[in-house]
Formats: sequence, structure tokens, C-alpha cells
Amino acid sequence: MSLSVLADLNWLAVLVAAVAFFALGGLWYSNALFGKAWTEAVGWEPVEGEKPPVTLYLMPLITCIVSAVAIAVLARATGTDSLAEAIVLGLVTGVGLAAMALLVTGFFDPRKPKPMVWVAITSGYHVVGFVIVAVIVALWT
Repeated sequence: MSLSVLADLNWLAVLVAAVAFFALGGLWYSNALFGKAWTEAVGWEPVEGEKPPVTLYLMPLITCIVSAVAIAVLARATGTDSLAEAIVLGLVTGVGLAAMALLVTGFFDPRKPKPMVWVAITSGYHVVGFVIVAVIVALWT
């Protein structure tokens, strides 16, 4: 595989997948879902009324774009073009790569009050997000 595969990607699908992944994060880390448990797990107490810096949103958006590109490249390289194959690709990359990297990071991080809660919430986001990205980029041909 060479980097020429980038020219063959459906860049609109990649962008939509990245935005969907980013939007999932907004919901996932909101107080409606896992926001309160996540902030407790990392020991972070947001200051009431304080406006978060733009980097709090910009960095996750960039990582969602890079992840969507990587999954699109893998989908293209593996010929993933059905719903079942896309779900498998999302699960393999989400569980096999993202969740395992986060698990070892959380396991050796004594600074977090609840590192395994952090791992569960953060890994869950990446697994679900990677599946969504894989489905979008694989089926939008």
C-alpha cells in the first residue's frame, strides 16, 4: 500500500464521518451521558461559568479527522464495502487499537482518581466512533 490511496478516498465521506465522530463526542461527554462520570474519573472539576478554551474543541476535531482518514485508508486497502465488513473494521480498530492503547494508559496512570472508569468511558467512545466512521466511509462510495 502506498500513500497514493489518499487520492482514491471519498473526501466528503471522510469529512462527514469525522464530523459525526466529533458530534458523538459532544453527546458522549455531555452530562446527559457520561460527562459527569468522566470528569470525576479524571479528577477534573470545570469552573462554573468559565468559558473553555477553543483548543478544548479544536484538538478533538483534529483527532477525529485524522482517525477518519486512517479508517478510510484501511477500508479502502481491505476492500471494506458492506455494512458487516464496516462494523468489523470499526470494532477491530476500536477495540484492538484504541481501547487497548487506552487500557494500558489508564492502567499505569496513578494520577486519575478512577482510571478504569476513564478507560471504559473513553474506550467506549472510540469504539462506537470508529464503527460509525467505518460505516460511513465504507458504504459511501
